[in-house]
This record gives sequence, structure tokens and C-alpha cells, in this order.
Amino acid sequence: MKYLLLLYGGDLPEPQPGSPEFDRMMQEYDGFNALLERDGIDWSGEALEDTGSATSLRKRGGRVETMDGPFAETKEQLGGFYLIDVPDLETAMRYAAEIPAALYGTVEIRPIMDTAPLLPGG
Repeated sequence: MKYLLLLYGGDLPEPQPGSPEFDRMMQEYDGFNALLERDGIDWSGEALEDTGSATSLRKRGGRVETMDGPFAETKEQLGGFYLIDVPDLETAMRYAAEIPAALYGTVEIRPIMDTAPLLPGG
């Protein structure tokens, strides 16, 4: 089953780029990526630009509306994600606990919906 691990920052300040603490955190991410590889987990993941670079879009009454930034105001900001394919939620939680973002913010674990029954011929 596929799970999206959403990485939110905001509870505690993260190390700043260029600092020794930031370099250690990035090494921890490299270690996490290596753990996924070593365990044979099918995965992908990316860091996201700051919310100041985001654009939100919605369509109402046939009109497209756009706005700068995220739609919802929140203290925590989505900073990145991992998409992993593991057998169950317990396994997803075990990997999520190893992500460095869990030390500074929150890792939200969301199962990917099985859309096969919704597709023609599914």
C-alpha cells in the first residue's frame, strides 16, 4: 500500500542553511534515504520551496481564482514529502518516525486511495 508522508515544520525552529546543525540534519536525511534503499522500499520524495513561493487555485462559478501563498493559514508549513510503498500503516509509521522532520515538526501519514474500482474496467 502506498502512503504519503507529509513533512510539516513549525513546532521547533529547524537548523538554518549553512550551519553545522543544518549539515547534520541533511546527513540524517541522506541516512534515511539510504535506509529506504537498503530495505528495498519503493519511494520518492522531494523538499518544497517556502510557502511564500506557493500559488493556490480554485474554480468557483466557472471562474478560476488564484492567490499567492497557501490557502489555509497555519503555523506549520508543508516542507516536503516522501511517497513510500509498504505493506501497512504500522510499517509506514515506523519509517515516518525515522524522518528528521519528526524532530522539529510533524510527519502526517496519509494512505493513497485505491482508485482502481473507480476507473473503467477496474
